[in-house]
Amino acid sequence: MEVIDFHSHILPSLDDGSKDIDMSLEMLRRSKEHGITTIVATPHFYADSNTINHFLKKRKHALEKIENRLDFSAPAIVAGAEVCFFSGIGHADGIDKLCIGRTKLILLEMPFRAWSEKDLYEIERLLNGGITPIIAHMERFYPFQKDKQLIPALLDMPVLIQLNAECLLHWKQRRQAIKLFKSGQAHLLGSDCHNLTDRPQNLLEGRKVLEKKIGQQCLNQIDQLGVSLLREDI
Repeated sequence: MEVIDFHSHILPSLDDGSKDIDMSLEMLRRSKEHGITTIVATPHFYADSNTINHFLKKRKHALEKIENRLDFSAPAIVAGAEVCFFSGIGHADGIDKLCIGRTKLILLEMPFRAWSEKDLYEIERLLNGGITPIIAHMERFYPFQKDKQLIPALLDMPVLIQLNAECLLHWKQRRQAIKLFKSGQAHLLGSDCHNLTDRPQNLLEGRKVLEKKIGQQCLNQIDQLGVSLLREDI
């Protein structure tokens, strides 16, 4: 079975993730040791400081640097982006170019503030345009929300929810994460790995918690969904 890491910052010198090609290669080695067969590379995209075309050129160059240095059988890399939410994202020109691989899925980082109905309207516009948001590390946004109805409203939309493995490793967040996976409201798991030290590859540890708390069937569902989403890229 394919094991897919849906959120990573392994590409060198693009954001606050891997600082250079040597770190990227070691992150890939560790990902392989964790049993990961495919890793979605999702460097940060900020519309207020970058253009889509410039971002894509830099991402292509970073991918080529890895390909030119690979001397071992590494997990397959699928190119994507962690797109920071911005006003007007729902109808932004070329936003589909930031989708993962050949899919119509976009990893979306919601604002780290209280959301509004206008924010959810932007997500609705993405959906109406044929793009399905994967909400990145959903667990990180709960503390900011004063309107407790907006999170259920988002979860009721036909979006996908990605949680970071890290939240399964801390007892304060674990209960909520387990509840989301049990209810079917969380769909995908990512490491959100940035480096080799304080934000390392930890998908295997998170998967072990899910297996212990829910069972192997939960992992099977995550893996099967991941394969179906990335079918043309793995």
